[in-house]
Amino acid sequence: MSVAILRQGEVLIASIQSDLTDGEVVALREELVERVGRDRARGIVIDVTAMDVIDSFVARSLRTIAVTAALRGARTVVVGIQPEVAIAMVHFRLNLEPLYAALDLDEALALLARAEREEGRG
Repeated sequence: MSVAILRQGEVLIASIQSDLTDGEVVALREELVERVGRDRARGIVIDVTAMDVIDSFVARSLRTIAVTAALRGARTVVVGIQPEVAIAMVHFRLNLEPLYAALDLDEALALLARAEREEGRG
């Protein structure tokens, strides 16, 4: 799979290196959800900068990651959505709720830290 998953404190960072097959998307989903519990992660950041296309299957999978992670106590933030990809996603009305979105990793980590403080965890 062309996805590196790193841990930074209580955050898992998944950096997608290229477009993924449906099987790779499923494997990523399963790995992230499993690692939330194993690593006691409070947040997931998924970097999609390298993805030229986010189709309905990928969008549903990202949404599933976010919902499942939330049930396990972690927030999910997607970063690096290319402008053309964002326009296509809006055009096709792809729903990513409850995912958060940020421009880059720094903004994503700040968003997760702010959410932790607001909940009184951090």
